[in-house]
Amino acid sequence: MTDSDSIDLFTRTVGDGERRVVFLHGLFGRGKNFTRIAKGLEPECTSLLVDLPNHGRSDWTEEFDYRAMADHVAATLRADFAAAGPVDVIGHSMGGKVAMVLALRHPELVDRLVVEDISPVGTEAAKSGDAVSDDAVSDDAGDAGSGGSEFDHLLSSLRALDFGSVADRAAADEALSESIPNRTVRGFLLQNLRSGDDGLFWEPNLELLHDSLAVIGGFPELGDARFDHPVLWVGGAKSDYIRPEYGEAMRALFPRTTRMMIKDSGHWLHSEKPEEFIAVLRGFLLDDRD
Repeated sequence: MTDSDSIDLFTRTVGDGERRVVFLHGLFGRGKNFTRIAKGLEPECTSLLVDLPNHGRSDWTEEFDYRAMADHVAATLRADFAAAGPVDVIGHSMGGKVAMVLALRHPELVDRLVVEDISPVGTEAAKSGDAVSDDAVSDDAGDAGSGGSEFDHLLSSLRALDFGSVADRAAADEALSESIPNRTVRGFLLQNLRSGDDGLFWEPNLELLHDSLAVIGGFPELGDARFDHPVLWVGGAKSDYIRPEYGEAMRALFPRTTRMMIKDSGHWLHSEKPEEFIAVLRGFLLDDRD
């Protein structure tokens, strides 16, 4: 566990195109959740799929802090992927907040920014935009209406799983079926269960995430920082995380923002409407640039 600038973030590369794109996932996700979208940007793009701190195969930290997370991503990009110049960054939900903070704190690393279904506003954890998953697409999968108590319940259920009584993922799935009855949600959460020399373990830092719900639902104060490059603010028409009243806050930080809503989509645009989302990204990222 570390909070140093040398924190290791696990990354995976898709494609070998000239343009470089970075994907930052939402809460309980991991970089590979964007594999289909990254493949949809081929052959023009090389995509870097990042496991954010306290998720996937990346290091844990002692605190949850959006500024520190953005700084860790910046250090990773400077070391290699963005060493030759700025890259495009796409962030979903919690990852969208990290992406915004990255652009504001390290604008030299970011050319174009895509913020997927989240806003730069402080809200209660219930409206953090990350109630369950990146890939769980279900009306009762913990979207906007589920509330912070639902997310607290999910985290508590995972932490309470007795590894002494379950031998594999199938047994864990059965053990969680009563407290988390939605099969899609359980399947998404169980992608974070791994087996090691000492048995099963959760890859995400459950204790830290549980204790940080209020921070996850907020947005940090960044002074008078502004990002003056093009920004696409894209949301789901059936979602509740991009509202008209949030436009002023978004434009204050990102004055060159274009807002777009995808019809018949909820919070998880990239999994609910992948082809439409890919088309939107290609239109924004691959047009001619000055």
